[in-house]
Amino acid sequence: MNSKFNSIHNEIIKLVAANRVLANEGIVDAYGHVSIRNPLNKNEFLISRSLSPELVTEDDIYAFTLDGNAVESNIPTPYLERFIHGSIYNLRTDINAVIHSHADEVLPFTISETPLQPVIHTASDMGHRVPVWDIRDNFGDTNLLVTNEAQGHDLAIGLADNKVILMRGHGFTAAGRSLIEVVKVAIYLPKNAQIQLHASKLGKFTALSKGEIDIRSLVEPHAPQMVRAWEYWCSKAGVNPGK
Repeated sequence: MNSKFNSIHNEIIKLVAANRVLANEGIVDAYGHVSIRNPLNKNEFLISRSLSPELVTEDDIYAFTLDGNAVESNIPTPYLERFIHGSIYNLRTDINAVIHSHADEVLPFTISETPLQPVIHTASDMGHRVPVWDIRDNFGDTNLLVTNEAQGHDLAIGLADNKVILMRGHGFTAAGRSLIEVVKVAIYLPKNAQIQLHASKLGKFTALSKGEIDIRSLVEPHAPQMVRAWEYWCSKAGVNPGK
């Protein structure tokens, strides 16, 4: 671990744990990434170098400015889509953690006119609305990756004040007030998508109401039930959950 991060060592431990947890839960594979806003500088975020999440260690974590530039020089190759993270932190001061995933379960909702809706209580953190962002709308034909600040900014605008945004033919990006909160969103979002898809085959289904979602959103991101889930996922992944 870089010596400049000694004062936030516990946050680095949690960020490494989040990488391993997301890999263990099948939310990310060789691709996908998770970041946190730098507690020492709100205009920076911390993220691994370009590496499969299951392999991330403390020594792989680096700081980036919100425009996607590395704070240090001569660092290892960074993630191409780091602009997703910086752009969201730049527009959303309430957000302290971001996850990008290619989870298969959500993909049908990125390419169809059927909206993804919260239908199970554990996925209520996804919020009332899940917008779909299509990179082709403003950038034409691309490789579908968010590889510059302009694309990241456009995605962040599409996210608006929501927790999750789907990306056409690509995956999803989730944002949270804390790392634990956004990990919970990312884990239960694909489960919710799968259940909604199954229910739709049976006919009309009932989604959570706005009131139900609002009530469940009153849970603080570091509430005991959130920490309990975090410790469970970390135990399954065999990693240190931090303090």
